[in-house]
Amino acid sequence: MSDQDYDLIVIGGGPAGYVAALRAAQLGMRTACIDRWRDPERGPSLGGTCLNAGCIPSKALLETSHQYARLRDELAGHGILVDGITLDLAQAQARKQAVVKRLTQGIATLFSTQGVDWLKGHGLLLGPRRVGYTPHGRKNPKELSAEHIILAPGSHPATLETAPVDGEYIVDSDGALNFTEVPRRLAIVGAGVIGLELGSVWRRFGAEVLLLEAQSSFLPIADAGLARLALKSYTAQGLGIRLGARVKEARVSGRSVKVHYLDADGEQQERFDRVIVAVGRRPNTGDLYSDDSGLQLDERRFIGVDGHCRTNLPGVWAIGDAVRGPMLAHKGSEEGIMVVERIAGEATAIVYDHIPSVIYTHPEFAWVGPSEEQLKQAGIAYRCGRFPMAANGRALAQGDAVGEIKLLAHAETDRLLAAHLFAPDASELIAQAMLALSMEATAEDLARTLFAHPSLSEAVHEAALDVAGQALHLAKKRR
Repeated sequence: MSDQDYDLIVIGGGPAGYVAALRAAQLGMRTACIDRWRDPERGPSLGGTCLNAGCIPSKALLETSHQYARLRDELAGHGILVDGITLDLAQAQARKQAVVKRLTQGIATLFSTQGVDWLKGHGLLLGPRRVGYTPHGRKNPKELSAEHIILAPGSHPATLETAPVDGEYIVDSDGALNFTEVPRRLAIVGAGVIGLELGSVWRRFGAEVLLLEAQSSFLPIADAGLARLALKSYTAQGLGIRLGARVKEARVSGRSVKVHYLDADGEQQERFDRVIVAVGRRPNTGDLYSDDSGLQLDERRFIGVDGHCRTNLPGVWAIGDAVRGPMLAHKGSEEGIMVVERIAGEATAIVYDHIPSVIYTHPEFAWVGPSEEQLKQAGIAYRCGRFPMAANGRALAQGDAVGEIKLLAHAETDRLLAAHLFAPDASELIAQAMLALSMEATAEDLARTLFAHPSLSEAVHEAALDVAGQALHLAKKRR
């Protein structure tokens, strides 16, 4: 090689890092990706938390639990009667791991095809253009150089001093995906995205689930109206959700966990078979850089970056969970693409207001853009179009008619501002709003688009029509 080992070194092989490495290779850069993740057999595995212990395994178990619950609780209404339904949790876990393995091995194949050097071990930023690399099983690092360095270390589950994780009775979100038996009683500390998804899995599998949420409002990050609808739906599914519940102590006692918490009714004490701590995530920046590297972090240990993910060091960039913004895999991936393309001289940018969020419960909860509350606080005049899934033919036909679509458009220009969906397949339906937002389309543009019948997407169409008071399948007075 030349006087530089690489054009680009990426530290971290999660969705942010591996996508950046692949895009760099496509653009002709000599690229290496340093990643230290190991699978349960201690073998190297690309994909970071998302593919190995987060997004993908959780969605695999969510799908399995959904199919099991439908067969057990819902399909009799369709005339499908099955006796003697049992759960083979070991097979469910094996299927989950097979999905993970297929995807992580797929990334390794892509690296090989595209010519990305996969360096298995620990990467340490030493300063501009300098990285220390310690392979697995070695103690002494070697120094590598690159014109540009991208830091994509990812994140890890946050912990609570009052509920110390022991890996068996009290677990974090990673451990919650690996239970070998269904707990009879399960407590989850935190009723956010992770807590709701994990609670859905184990409730469907048969556990009694109680989510303890310290905040007094439910899902304050989402639209307030749809959050109330979601709370009602989750409660009907058997999830116990207590708001304003602060855990004072969770302590293993014998073969169970004694949880002491404070809520509106005073001090409470209950026993559970397992406790999941799901109180968010923290950036993996603890051993990412040397003390004399000069890298600047904020008070929460996130790497400081500008709007295009540049750090304070020349040629050093940071993306994904370790920088400001939502901790979402697709956000990190897009940042990786943006950075690499900017290195290549392109003027790529990300509209951070247009990053969709999804909770993969059933129905799914998805949103993009500001809520009504945020628009009111900003003094932006808007019009709202709504349509209930109960009036959608496809949703009724498949027995999945809980939820609502809400679209928000500017009162004067009619330009679409936001979409909030609590509906079956909301993670897919939100893409229609994403396209409209990206193209600066109006609600009328969506309303004049032809949608297939019958389809869930027609609910988006009707909500767009309702922005102007013209929904066709909604019994309400004309404006």
